[in-house]
Amino acid sequence: MRMLLVEDDPVLAEVMLHSLTEAGHRVDVAGNLAQARHFWQVQPFDAVLLDLNLPEHAQPGAPMASGLTVLREARARGDHTPVLVLTARNRTEERIAGLDAGADDYLGKPFELAEVEARLRALVRRTRGTQDQFELGRLSLDRQARRFAIDGVFLDLPAREFEVLWELITPPGRVVSKRRLSEKLSTFDELLADNALEAFISRLRKKLAGTGANIRTLRGLGYVLESAAP
Repeated sequence: MRMLLVEDDPVLAEVMLHSLTEAGHRVDVAGNLAQARHFWQVQPFDAVLLDLNLPEHAQPGAPMASGLTVLREARARGDHTPVLVLTARNRTEERIAGLDAGADDYLGKPFELAEVEARLRALVRRTRGTQDQFELGRLSLDRQARRFAIDGVFLDLPAREFEVLWELITPPGRVVSKRRLSEKLSTFDELLADNALEAFISRLRKKLAGTGANIRTLRGLGYVLESAAP
């Protein structure tokens, strides 16, 4: 998944960035309200992790503001990206204010990173109407365990190849454009080149050979994962 992490504490942001990246996600980090607003307006995300107490902008001494401002703006323009609020403001009335502003879930600090991951999976699953496990032919994919199997035998899959396969299989038969796949595997600091995406697709095709699942290229449209003869 591609996520936006809005957090002004550089130490916490770095810890979360490392954890989410290790789990295979692509993460853009915004340290203030202006940066969060810009990122969220120009790039679609699978999920947003939002701190509430943020500086208005990057300049030293910037006044503090509420992350609910950028959340309300997103909801007002019809953006339904799942939002998990992460904050030390954990009083009941503040949780209610966050949920009323459009947050989908609320987690008070301090928190366990494993719980953040679990809540994100639940939010995206609920929003997309998808599951954590899929099967196609002899191929099965487990999102939570981050592994895939052929006839029940688990095989290693690098994080980016996993994300490509997950995007194609949720659900199977859906055409996914090259642009969408590239965006999922990029951040503002690291853009994925077309030839790199094609290399991921090529390696996946080899690994799927004989499984009953095949990645087909639709010229000018993108890729589709579909059943194929073993």
